[in-house]
This record gives sequence, structure tokens and C-alpha cells, in this order.
Amino acid sequence: MERPTADGNGGAIGRSKSDQLPPAPASASTAQSLSRTASAETVLSSTADAASLSRKSSFGKRSASGGSGAGGNSHGRSHIRKSRSAQLKLDMEDLVSSGAALSRASSASLGFSFTFTGFTPPPQDMMSSAELAPFSDDDVDLEAADTTRRKSLMAEPTLPIYLKFSEVKYRVAVKGTPREILSGISGSASPGEVLAMMGPSGSGKTTLLSMLGGRATAADGCISYNDEPFGKSLKRRIGFVTQDDVLFTHLTVKETLTYAALLRLPRTMTREQKKERAMDIIYELGLERCQDTMIGGSFVRGVSGGERKRVCIGNEIIINPSLLFLDEPTSGLDSTTALRIVQLLHDIAETGKTVVTTIHQPSSRLFHKFDKLILLGRGSLLYFGKTAEAMPYFSSIGCNPLIAMNPAEFLLDLANGNTNDVSVPSELDDKLHMENQNLQDTNSKINLRPSAQDVHEYLVDAYEHRVAYKEKKKLLAPLPISDDMKATITSSKREWGTNWCQQYSILFCRGLKERRHDYLSWMRITQVIATSIILGLLWWRSDPTTPKGLQDQAGLLFFIAVFWGFFPVFTAIFTFPQERAMLNKERAVDMYKLSAYFLARTTSDLPLDLFLPVIFMVIVYFMAGLKASAMHFFLSMLTVFLSIIAAQGLGLAIGATLLDIKKATTLASVTVMTFMLAGGFFVKRVPPFISWLRYLSFNYHTYRLLLKVQYDPVPDILMTSVPLDNGVTEVGALVAMIIGYRVLAYLSLRRVKASNG
Repeated sequence: MERPTADGNGGAIGRSKSDQLPPAPASASTAQSLSRTASAETVLSSTADAASLSRKSSFGKRSASGGSGAGGNSHGRSHIRKSRSAQLKLDMEDLVSSGAALSRASSASLGFSFTFTGFTPPPQDMMSSAELAPFSDDDVDLEAADTTRRKSLMAEPTLPIYLKFSEVKYRVAVKGTPREILSGISGSASPGEVLAMMGPSGSGKTTLLSMLGGRATAADGCISYNDEPFGKSLKRRIGFVTQDDVLFTHLTVKETLTYAALLRLPRTMTREQKKERAMDIIYELGLERCQDTMIGGSFVRGVSGGERKRVCIGNEIIINPSLLFLDEPTSGLDSTTALRIVQLLHDIAETGKTVVTTIHQPSSRLFHKFDKLILLGRGSLLYFGKTAEAMPYFSSIGCNPLIAMNPAEFLLDLANGNTNDVSVPSELDDKLHMENQNLQDTNSKINLRPSAQDVHEYLVDAYEHRVAYKEKKKLLAPLPISDDMKATITSSKREWGTNWCQQYSILFCRGLKERRHDYLSWMRITQVIATSIILGLLWWRSDPTTPKGLQDQAGLLFFIAVFWGFFPVFTAIFTFPQERAMLNKERAVDMYKLSAYFLARTTSDLPLDLFLPVIFMVIVYFMAGLKASAMHFFLSMLTVFLSIIAAQGLGLAIGATLLDIKKATTLASVTVMTFMLAGGFFVKRVPPFISWLRYLSFNYHTYRLLLKVQYDPVPDILMTSVPLDNGVTEVGALVAMIIGYRVLAYLSLRRVKASNG
């Protein structure tokens, strides 16, 4: 059926615009920018304004304004109103008879506006040049641009990797006794597929995922990538999203992804290209609304749980990986958000990537979105195959749900050995009947249902006899891939995204942005200012000309040495224990060299560490009446700075050695107290057999330098048993501590990395 248009010409309403739109003239090519979903949301226009379509109802107004002159504008607006009024008068019978498809998206968003998937264009000679004028950047449909960006990013070529694993086993030692976590797991995943691993808690899902991702070593079995073993070059082709969201609390979403892009993307890309890739990921994951929001944490408000998970996924897909592993990406999310995450994984797989994920009790909608399924129970393989064939398989072995239930719940019940609301196979029923007869003979209580162990053994045996041989035979078949592709996998050369200097500068800037919130918090600033004011009031205008006043000032100098030795130690000991998870995660994918991270981490703290001492010294120094000259003030400040950097090095060394906050705090308390007592103020005549201890104390050297700056020569009443010369020895001792403690911390981190490897 044909419906007359405004100009009297008839046109058949087809199914797609591409079949009906004639080639546009060169002047109109830039005006006809259509998004992927434009066919679902464009308003039917039967005049010259129909040449330019948009999803938004206001787009017609912008296109009408393209003409020149007020008359042209008013004519365009009146014509749009006529088109809309005519559109509202369309009855449903005419729409059905004409074969037009109604847009679901338009009816949901507009509520009253019906749109078509096709239209008959007006004659080209009726389109004025003004109507075909290209739009400005402000008139571009943002959602269409986002869709185009998403398409171009998702369609980027990547190296296809076929994952195969056969008879994988894993054991751990529990109190000296080996315990098998996984026993002979086999399976495969191909590019374009989403493989889901299901099972109860403790069934070995995360362990298997870690081994497939190269994070753990299998005790036995074979894991191959394109029929080749794991190599170092694979690290930059694998994305691994951990179960816990390991992110920096005070960085925004945009900053998090930008720093990941700068560090992980190859050197062939410029800095601007890497930043653009980060923005592409933000739009692809739907994070544009929260891109300037902090990630947040337990005590800091930030993005939602679903957004945090998408940021974690963005951190990995930013490198366009061939293999993507995810450990329970939907845990803690509502069903709608979880569905979005799984749909995202499905879209990623459709671009030729291999996606492997663990999943914990998915909804029925999530369950049917997976291509392949692995069901684990007590470390054994209960099923591997297509997800759509899982229920028919268990039905074939006599396990059927007695009530309507989620397939995932049914499978998890079986994996747990729970047969409530599940039909019992005849073999298990016969075994239960025999056991009950024996129990009746001994007057024992009979069992109404088979035990969990019996169910587990039956499921393992059924899979081994019915499916396992066929699947293992498939794994032995060689892959149809070239030798060049295999050579790419077997390369043992590490590929760094940036050189050492670039890694240092990026990590330095990231460290400043992340820790400025902690170091410059109002609580810490209030603490330092309040302490300095109290000290200034207690030592107000102290008089060093009398012996009592001299001893009072010496007490103040010793307190300054102790305070700025204690404060940095207990700040620095938390550095590496708190960032241990982040360091392990980023180093596992060769994001940067450990030396670049360590130097950037320690130097980025210095500007923040030295800000508060300046405020402290300015208040205390002049309130207490110390020598009021620029040289004495700056020398005192320099001495305090040396003490702070040395104390910070001690805290870093303790934290890096133990990597446990409780143990590090305990050791630091004992060490700082010992250094304070040996500082030369409380005990001036130390016994010879323990006098060496004071040379290890930065409090001792700082106190002597402050005395040297304020009183030269130092009065005998303040002198210790060791005479004070020009202060070079004390400065040298503090510099040696600054370097030595940091070298010890770096070696400790390398030792931990080596043990993890």
C-alpha cells in the first residue's frame, strides 16, 4: 500500500533506509550523518527537511534553522509542526497495512511519537542548498558519535588466541600435607566465545582462572595458547580483572584510565593518542557521566559498584587484549547492572577476543548469554561444553529439576550435592536403597536422600564416561594457525609501553595526585599547627642566657628532632603494605619497572612531606625565641628536612620488609623508642657496650646538628661524651641513612617480587 506524501508523490515504506535512499549529491553528503539506531528514532518528514535525520526531536529544529532568513526559518518550523500533527493522525491500521516497522526506542523515549524504519525521499530538485548545508559541531548527534567511536574501537584488529587446557591439576600444602585443589580439568575457549566457570565457593574457580591467566603454575597438565606455552610476550596480550576492585581511591575515573593508557599502550602511540584511547574506553563503557568522579573507597564516597567494575574492565581492555580473564565480575551487583557487564563481555568477544570469566550464581538471563560452560565441584570437572547443551546433558543422566528454577541454581545445587527438588538418577536411587537395607538390619536411621559425596562421585563418573573422551579428543586436534602467529606467542622478549624516564614521570604525577588528599588533609594540617602553637606557648620567648633557659631550649630542640623523626616513620610504613595489591597487579602485566615505581613513589612523597614542617618551623621557631636570623633559620630547616627524609627511609624499609601493617607498626614503635632514648638528651653517659646504638639513631645526629646551629660553640652543660666538631660527621651519617634505608627497602621489594614469581 502506498501513502501519499506532502508533495503528492507516493512512496513505498520499506524495511531499511539503505534500500530506499538514493545516492545523495555531494553537497548533502555531510548533512546525512546517521547513527546506528537512527532508524529506530527518526521522525517521518515528507518535505525537504527529511533529508537530515536525528534521534532527538530537537534535531528537526536545528535542521530547519539551516536556511537563511527569518522567512525560511518560520517556514521550516511551521512545516515541522505540520509534519508532526500529520504524524499523530496516522492510524494503526494504515501503519500495519503499509508494512512499516514501529520503533521501540522512540516509543520508550518520546512516548507519543511514532517513527519508521524507512521512508520515501522527496525529489532531489526540491531540496534547497540551505536545507542540505552541513551542520556545525554543536549540531552533531553525540550519541551517534559515541556509537561510531565504539564501533571503531571494538573493531580494532587483535591477535586471535585459542586457549586449550588439558588435565590441569593444582596442589597446596596444608600443614605439611598436600591437598589437591584441582584434579584433571580440561577445556578450551576460542576467539569470539565467552567461557563461564561456575561452581560453589571453594570449588577451584579462581585457582583455575589464575593458572589460565599465567598468575599461577599448574602442578600437572598442559595449558597452551595457540598450541604454544605461556611466554612473557603474552603478558601484554592478556587482560586480567581480579575479583577485588584494586584501584586508587582518590583518582577520578578519567585519571585512572588515562594513567593506565599512558603506561600500558605501546611506544608507537603518541601521548595524545593514548589519552584519546582512554576517552574511547570511557565512552565505550558508558562512564562519561562519572569520568570526573573519584573512584572512592570504604571511607571516601565515589562511583557505584557497577561503575567501579567497569573501570576495572576498562583498565584491561584498554590494551585491546586477545585474552580477557575476569574473576566474578558480577559479584555484589544488582541483576540489571550484572546483565550490562555480561553484555559488555559478549560484545568484546564478538570482536574476535577470547573471554573467560568465573561467575557466581548468575540469573537465568545471564546464564544463557555464555557460549561455553565449565561446572566445577570440589575441584573436579562436572561438565564442559556449550551452555545451551548443559540442561539436556544433565537430563540425559537422570538429573531434572522437579520445579521451575533458574538453570544456574539447578547446576549449583548438583555441584553442592544437593538433590532437593531434583530427580534422583536410578543408579543413585538403587545405591540408596541398598544402603537403607543395610541400615535397617543394624537398626540405624535410614537416609531419605543420597549423600553429597555420592552425588559428586556419580556426576564425575557420568562426565568421564559420556563426554570427557570426546572433548579431550577435540583438544588434541591441531589448530589451523600459521607459524608466524605461533612465533608471536612464543617470543620471550618483554615489551614495555614506555621507557624508564617516562614511567618515572607518569608514576610521579600519579603519586602526587593520589596522596595529596591524605598528606594535605585538614586533620593533618590541624594536628601540626596545633602542636606547633602549643610548643610556641610553652617555650614562649625562652631565654638561653641562663642555664635553666638554655636547658629548656635544648629540650625544645630535642623534641623537634623526635617529633619529625616519629611522624614520617609512621606515615611511610603504610606505603608498600597498602599498595601491595596494586603493585602486584600492575607488575604482573609489565606495566612498569620496579625501579621506576620505587623512585617515583619515594620522591613524590617529598614535596608533600616537606610542606608541613615548613609551617611547623615558622610558628615554633619565632614563638620560642630561637636565633632570629635567616641563616640560622634555614640551617635549622635543612637539618629537620634531613631528619625527615632519613626517618621516611626507615619507615619504607620496615614496611617493604614485612609488608604487614600490624607487624610493621610494632617493629617501628620499638625502633623509634630505642632511637629516641639513645638520642643523647635523656642519657648523656651511655655504657660503652651499647654506645654504638646512638650512631644508628637519626634523632641523635639531628639533635647534635640543631645544637650546633643554635649554639656555636655548644656549652659544656649540653654536650655529650662525644665532642661536636663542624657537623660534617652528623650530616654524612644522615645522608648515609637516607640512601641505605632506601636501598634496603628496594631490595626487600625485589625479594618479594622474586618469591611471588
